[in-house]
Amino acid sequence: MTLAFVFLNCDIGTEKAVMGEMNRISGVSEAIGVSGVYDIVAKLHADSNGGITNILKRFHTIAHVRSCSTMIVAEELHDWQYDK
Repeated sequence: MTLAFVFLNCDIGTEKAVMGEMNRISGVSEAIGVSGVYDIVAKLHADSNGGITNILKRFHTIAHVRSCSTMIVAEELHDWQYDK
C-alpha cells in the first residue's frame, strides 16, 4: 500500500467545490481545507506509486486546481513504535 499527501493550490473561493470533486475519486481518504501556502491537503491511498499517479492525473482535470505538490510517504511511525 502506498500512502501520499498532496498539497494543492486552487482558485480563490473554489476550495469547497474542488474538495467535493476530490471526494468522488477512489483512493482519496481525506481532503482538508487549510490556510497558508496551500489551499487543500489530501491524503491518498493506492496499491502502488502508479495508483497514486492515476489519482493525481484525475486531480489535474478538476476545474480550478492550479497546482499540486505530492509527498510519497517513505515511512510511518505508529504510537506503538516509540517510547513515550
